[in-house]
Order: sequence, then C-alpha cells, then structure tokens
Amino acid sequence: MYELIVLSLLMRFPLHGYLIAQIANDMIGPWAKLSNGTLYPLLNRLEKQELIVRANGAGDGEQSVRTFMITEAGRKRFYQVMMDTTSNIGDYQRLFHLKVPYLDLLAQKDRLHLLNHYMNYCQACLLHIKTQSENLLHEIDATNTHNLHFRETAIQTMDHMAALWRVELEWATRLHASQEAAAEPPASEA
Repeated sequence: MYELIVLSLLMRFPLHGYLIAQIANDMIGPWAKLSNGTLYPLLNRLEKQELIVRANGAGDGEQSVRTFMITEAGRKRFYQVMMDTTSNIGDYQRLFHLKVPYLDLLAQKDRLHLLNHYMNYCQACLLHIKTQSENLLHEIDATNTHNLHFRETAIQTMDHMAALWRVELEWATRLHASQEAAAEPPASEA
C-alpha cells in the first residue's frame, strides 16, 4: 500500500519525505499512519531499486529535506502496482480507493479494466453476503429465543454490509460511465 502511495504521488510531482508522509497520512487516516520509521526505509529501498531518485542531487542531507522524483523504472512499477488486482485481495477495497485519484495517469483501456474489476469485486462481495445470509437463516434454529436474537442481529449486520457494497458498486459504476463518456467523441464529430 505504501509503495503505491509513494509512487503515485511522485507520478504527479517531486516531493520531499515530510510532504509524502503528510499527504499519505491524510489519505489513509485517521487511524493508520505512515511513520518516519516506515517511510524513510521505503524511500531508501525505492531509491536502491532505482525507482526514485533525489531531485536535489545526491547529497546526504537531512532526510526531511530530501526531495524525490520518479524514474522511468518507477513509472513502470507504478503501472504494475496500479494494475495489480490479485495481491491483497482482502484489502482491495482500500487499495482501490487509493488508486482512484491516479486513474487519469493510465490509458483509458486500463482505467476501464480496473473499474470493471472493481465492479465485479463489489458484485462478488454482495453475492457472498446474500449467500451467507440465506445460509444463516436455514442453519440457525429460530425456535430458540437466544438463537433468534443472534440470527436477527447477524442478518441486520449482513444487510448493512450489503448496503455499503451497493454504494461502492454505484460509485464504481458512475466512475466507469464517466470514463466511457470521456472517450466518446462529441455528437458534432460523430
């Protein structure tokens, strides 16, 4: 996740470590934080892999004032990380949210691919919740009052989760439609 954030930010403009941390924390907050103990080793690793370079020369100044920019290899890695839809599938919703502000840096076919994938991901989550909810109705004995309370609260929770996934799906569908509309030539050119 942090590699995605750093490379994405540097695709926009050179930044120094402090600003990278500040923007990253705004993006992932309020409870998760990118600490200096995580950020600067990551920046050093990305620099050793030649994915980023220091924009203000090769000096060993204070880490907080070092400005970084992305390299061509870093741009290729950014593309790989953006297009990755199989790693960390359990956290894919969170990762997708981090990818959306940078979709414009991808070709339209790649943007549509990611949006289609996320819409399918949302639909799979909805189907899973529906199936599990139906199973729960059949598996929990409703004649026992204690079981009935558990079953009702579990179903209410599943309904709530399904509502959240429907909102996600609607959002992704709107993003997809706007991407398709942006690719269509104006009516006067058609």
